[in-house]
Order: sequence, then C-alpha cells, then structure tokens
Amino acid sequence: MRTGIFVGSFNPFTVGHDDIARRALALCDRLVIGVTADNVRKPDLKPAEERIRAIRELYADEPRIEVKPFSGLAVTFAKAENAHFIVKGVRNTSDFEYEREQAFANRFLSGIETILLFADPQFSTISSTMIREMEHFGADISKFIPHKKP
Repeated sequence: MRTGIFVGSFNPFTVGHDDIARRALALCDRLVIGVTADNVRKPDLKPAEERIRAIRELYADEPRIEVKPFSGLAVTFAKAENAHFIVKGVRNTSDFEYEREQAFANRFLSGIETILLFADPQFSTISSTMIREMEHFGADISKFIPHKKP
C-alpha cells in the first residue's frame, strides 16, 4: 500500500488544499493529512481539534484519506505513518523555492521524497492568510472553503 502525507497548518483548509489532496489520491492508496498542532511561524492558529474535525467531516466518505494531528518535522510524521512520499502544493515561484529547499532537507534527513503538485490556476491566488483576513473583516469566505459533496 503506497502512502503519502500532506501536511500543513490548514488554518483554514481551503479549496486549493482540497484540490491537492484529491489529486494526490491518484498517486497513493492512502493519504494522511497531517494537521500541525503548533507552528512557530503562525501564532494565530485556531485550535487543532477544530481544524482536524472540519477536514475529517469533509472526507468522511473517502476511506483512503485519514486526518491526524502532528507536531515537529514532517519527515518524522512521514516515518511514523510509513509514508512513501510527502505531497506539497505549489502556487507560485515563492512557494516553489521554499518547497524545493524543504524537499532537499527532507530527503537528506530521511530519504523520503517530496512530490510537488502545482495549483490549479483557479486556486493559485488563494491562501489561508488571505481567507483569515477576509473573515476578520466580515467578508463571505464560503467560496474559498471546501464543502462536502452531496
């Protein structure tokens, strides 16, 4: 069974994240979405339990996706889940440079490869930061948050 992990703070989990997760299923039999319980670069996280619950509800009908909390390094989580690779989404050149550096470090530390999936153009400008800012000012963010398919 090929396992991939997709990790992030997902604060909130966006339609772009959903697109990457669903596309990653074509590459593996099991996808574990790891939700960071803490992130030193993001002090304004909603509680991990709240983020995990929302993502689990979204994928309740998809048995190949598991959602779990994690803290620490992605490669440590990947090893614990017996993952074959790490999946990351890339929206632009800034994301690419950052993820390239992370991929090199992850491979050096663990031998685990990183697969970069490029964002669908319709999602390439969406970020959790942008959505949090919009929400703060009372904007309707529903079109940026994935909803369970009927």
